[in-house]
Amino acid sequence: MTEYGRGRAPEPWHPEDPLYGDQGWTGQATQQGQEPYAGGQQQYQHEPQYQGPQHPEPQYQQYPQQYPEGEQQYPQEQYPQQQYVPQDQQLHQQHQPQPVYDGQGWDTGQGPQVQYQAAAQGHAQAQAQAQAPGQFQGEAPGQYQAGPAPVDPYAGVDPYAQPVTAGYPGEAPDLYTTPDAFPPPRPPGRRHLDPDPVDEPLPEEPEESLLAADADDEPPGRGGRRAGRGKGGKPKRSGAACLVAALVIVAVVGGGGYYGYSYIKDRFGATEDFAGSGSEESIDIEIPKGAGLGQMGRILKEAGVVASAQAFVDAANANPKGKSIQPGVYTLKKKMSGSAAVAVMIDPTKLNVITVTEGMRNTKVYEAIDKKLGKPAGTTKDIAAREAKNLGLPAWAGNDPKLIDPLEGFLYPTRYDLGKDSTPESLLKQMVKNATAKYTELNVEGKAKELGLENPLQVVTVASLVNAEGKNHDDFRKMAEVVYNRLKKTNDVTNQKLQFDSTYNYVKNQSEINFNLKEAQAFDHPYNTHFVKGLPPGPIGNPGLEALTATLNPDHGGWMFFVSVDGHTTTFTKTYDEHLKLVAEFQERQKQQKSGG
Repeated sequence: MTEYGRGRAPEPWHPEDPLYGDQGWTGQATQQGQEPYAGGQQQYQHEPQYQGPQHPEPQYQQYPQQYPEGEQQYPQEQYPQQQYVPQDQQLHQQHQPQPVYDGQGWDTGQGPQVQYQAAAQGHAQAQAQAQAPGQFQGEAPGQYQAGPAPVDPYAGVDPYAQPVTAGYPGEAPDLYTTPDAFPPPRPPGRRHLDPDPVDEPLPEEPEESLLAADADDEPPGRGGRRAGRGKGGKPKRSGAACLVAALVIVAVVGGGGYYGYSYIKDRFGATEDFAGSGSEESIDIEIPKGAGLGQMGRILKEAGVVASAQAFVDAANANPKGKSIQPGVYTLKKKMSGSAAVAVMIDPTKLNVITVTEGMRNTKVYEAIDKKLGKPAGTTKDIAAREAKNLGLPAWAGNDPKLIDPLEGFLYPTRYDLGKDSTPESLLKQMVKNATAKYTELNVEGKAKELGLENPLQVVTVASLVNAEGKNHDDFRKMAEVVYNRLKKTNDVTNQKLQFDSTYNYVKNQSEINFNLKEAQAFDHPYNTHFVKGLPPGPIGNPGLEALTATLNPDHGGWMFFVSVDGHTTTFTKTYDEHLKLVAEFQERQKQQKSGG
């Protein structure tokens, strides 16, 4: 590759590029050892010229021209000697696209049509001189007649216009008119990148902002640029767009500053708190299960009880019992201090709930409901007796006419939260529903026959006796074994009597340990197991889960008797003699307590 013509701009590198190396300004490769541009005329070697019969070249003698005085003298033109070429070859050569050169010998890129016109005029003049050497056509010999001035073939022609493809067979393809063509060549003096004009259009960038509606409404200019762009290609913005942008920025900064201030104030500022125990206005607040101190504080803050959640959290952390607050419904006052709210919520008696304990009798449950709901004493008991069949009892419960309370054993032990809509009926229905669901889960109906009992209600009755007489789960299993052994027909020690003090106390609605045994044995009542054989007609309380599971899975240790000597520990025996020794020990202890009191 030759170094000729290498300038500041990059040169083509691909061999198919017409500018590859130095191929001159016509797209033709330079012949080795031959100058491409000699005397402003370029030598072309196309096809071998037709060699026809040789003719002697005519010679033209130059005559001095005489001009009359006063007329303008013109320099005599000299015409080059012409070579004879056959007519068919002349026509072919005339239609060959010839390059046009400027004053410095560079191809101007002029189209072939102009070249054909100039060639035709020159050819006509040459023929005129050939007809009459030394004079123009129509001119007397020896005289000069002024004719029209020669026409400039290059006037008004773009020197860098692309030549039109001739279209003759065998002609080299035009490398500048195809879709993937290289740019037209330029002279070496112009081989540099033209600086982009100031107003050169640039591609329009998509504007996707809130200010797009305020952009100039002028139609886009060439290249997608708006005509309203000034120097440097900067888009013009209207005053309204700038105002909207400023307002948006101020709003964002102002909002962020406000929230930042609020966060810092809540985080590091003094905690807001009310003073005192609150106003006269009361409100019921429900704390859900699993709620932490933070969630409790937010609930109280939203209800207007405390001034801030942090005040409640700080007070709860400062109180030793603050973390023992139980979920449930609390009756609190509005505008309480954090410490006052905590003091109420750590007191179990202030919790607006009803807790049915394991073995609790229905009479105690009714009293608790009346008290919590503010009802007159006996309201819930009357509703239970009147609406027993409408509270959801299972079909196998409440059919014996000897039952003291059909709902006994069906008010399941757990905690029940009270709300504004709580009523005695709603609470009783919920308790019966929980008991029925638990009995179904434990398959009480299916286990009754396996245990030798007559019906599922007797299973619940045994569980209530076990819960009333036992102290813990181990006691419950042994106590269940005692019940089943005493109910056996082979029991000749107690003659199928259970002799449980808890049944006598239930009839008397009391919880006494020291009572007159002879009076109890003589008291005729279906629930008094000191008097009757077998089980009472129904449960004597509401058994819990441990008593129920122990009833369904007794100890099978053969136990027949039990006694609690110290009132805390229960001792079980298999024989009556062992039992009598324990009874004597218990009675002696009772005498000592009375004498010492």
